Amino acid sequence: MSWLYSVCISRNLNTGWPLIKHLQLVAIGIVIVGFILVASLGSRSKRAIGLSEECQIPAIYNFGDSNSDTGCVSAAFGRVPYPNGITFFGKPSGRNCDGRLIIDFIAEKVGLPYLSAYLDAFQANFQHGTDFAASGTTIQHVDGKLYGSGFNPLSLDVQLLQFEHLKERTNELYAQASFKDRMPRREDFSQALYTFDIGQNDIHYAVTNMTDVEARQAIPELMNQFAQAIEPGNIDEIGCLKYHNEVAKEFNRQLKNRISELRTQLDNSTLVYVDIYSAKYSLISRSKEYGFVDPFGYCCKHSGNSGLFCWDKETMNGTAVYATSCSNPSGYISWDSIHYTEAANRWVANRVLDGSFSDPPVPLSRLCTKS
Repeated sequence: MSWLYSVCISRNLNTGWPLIKHLQLVAIGIVIVGFILVASLGSRSKRAIGLSEECQIPAIYNFGDSNSDTGCVSAAFGRVPYPNGITFFGKPSGRNCDGRLIIDFIAEKVGLPYLSAYLDAFQANFQHGTDFAASGTTIQHVDGKLYGSGFNPLSLDVQLLQFEHLKERTNELYAQASFKDRMPRREDFSQALYTFDIGQNDIHYAVTNMTDVEARQAIPELMNQFAQAIEPGNIDEIGCLKYHNEVAKEFNRQLKNRISELRTQLDNSTLVYVDIYSAKYSLISRSKEYGFVDPFGYCCKHSGNSGLFCWDKETMNGTAVYATSCSNPSGYISWDSIHYTEAANRWVANRVLDGSFSDPPVPLSRLCTKS
């Protein structure tokens, strides 16, 4: 079994990309890929240095793939079908999950509404942030080969262009009072939390289309493209695929090294590496201790047809038949064999928030402080 995951969170975007300008940054390393937190030491943050007060985050801007897509692909290519969403929303919510995603729990923790998807034209509200993440996307630009393999063309570079467009339109339209209750506040861009949850599709493409050596050799270029965004089958002892996870661990090792290099280049910055690989591996290997059933089982499926995924539709006697959920999704780590359940997302989000897998151990509430 192999699950891929990558996140990066940053703060401060004063003048657009590149991102890193006097940043406080936390990097999180997860088949299972990396999580990075970057925070600015702006005027508000500077007042918090050395104090115990918590950061006041006015908005979140998220970039990524299906692990944090709150509705972009659902809006663009057709609604994510039932039973997705049944645990929390009671209906499909644009998320590939029975309920909330990690980004949803982070928004809750900092007291913000769930992020509206950038491509969702109905009832979108960007006052407290925007979600640019789209299922099936990659760090690397999608060329003909990647597109032919089924990857979404809304890659990270395209999502960053969408963000720039949002900023430009905000500056143009902010004077129109009728828009203000749904638009970002211009002053919030420099104090917002910027999150990047991406990388699993790049790793998946590498491990399924390259040799072990080729996949490892491809990682430095992925790291370059990832850094530019913020800076311009063997089975192991618990039943996971060693090869896939070895590539993921190499990805994380190089990510951690790159963050270490950035520490020497950035003034007035704090960088923290968060090992989400270990967090998720711990969750899987000790699943019963945490109240989950078979760590390799999953909840959403078509009964009687193991060849179909949760998002697939089949036709029987002229009638569309969709997948069904198990009776207890909170007992499973995997929702649909690829994405996590709300319960698993909550478990991981809590470890991100409390800093228990961070080096140094920095909880999200103290991200804006520098000590």
